[in-house]
Amino acid sequence: MNRGKKKPDERRSLQECPVCGNVLKVKVLECPGCRTRIEGDFDPPHSRIFQLSHQELEFVELFIRLRGNIREMEKALGVSYPTVRGMLDSVIQKMGYAVKPPVDEKKRSDILNQLEKGKISAEKAASLLKSEDQES
Repeated sequence: MNRGKKKPDERRSLQECPVCGNVLKVKVLECPGCRTRIEGDFDPPHSRIFQLSHQELEFVELFIRLRGNIREMEKALGVSYPTVRGMLDSVIQKMGYAVKPPVDEKKRSDILNQLEKGKISAEKAASLLKSEDQES
C-alpha cells in the first residue's frame, strides 16, 4: 500500500515517517557521552526549515557555506544566475515567506539617467525610486 508515501527527496527531514508519511514523535533522547537516556513522548523541533526536502536542505547548506553568494552558487551547481534565484525563491516560498518581485533595473537606471541629465529634480528621482522600491 502506498498511502502518502513520498519519494526520498520529497520527504520532509525528521518530521515524516519514511514508510507511511505520518508525523514522527521523538521517544528517546540519549547522551552519546555518558549514555544517559530520557524516554517520553516529545514533539520534534518546529521550524520552517523542516518543511524542506532533502534536496532543498542541501541547497540551503550550500548557500550558507558560500555565504549567500549567488555567483558562487552558479559555479557550484553549474546553472545560471536566474536558475539559482528561482531555486532560492522556491525555498523561501516553501518556508512560508513572501518573495519580492525582482527590481526593474532598467526603470531604476532610466530614473538615474534622467536625474544625471537634469531632466528631473533630486526630489522627483527620490520619489520615483521610492515608489519603485515599494512596488517590488
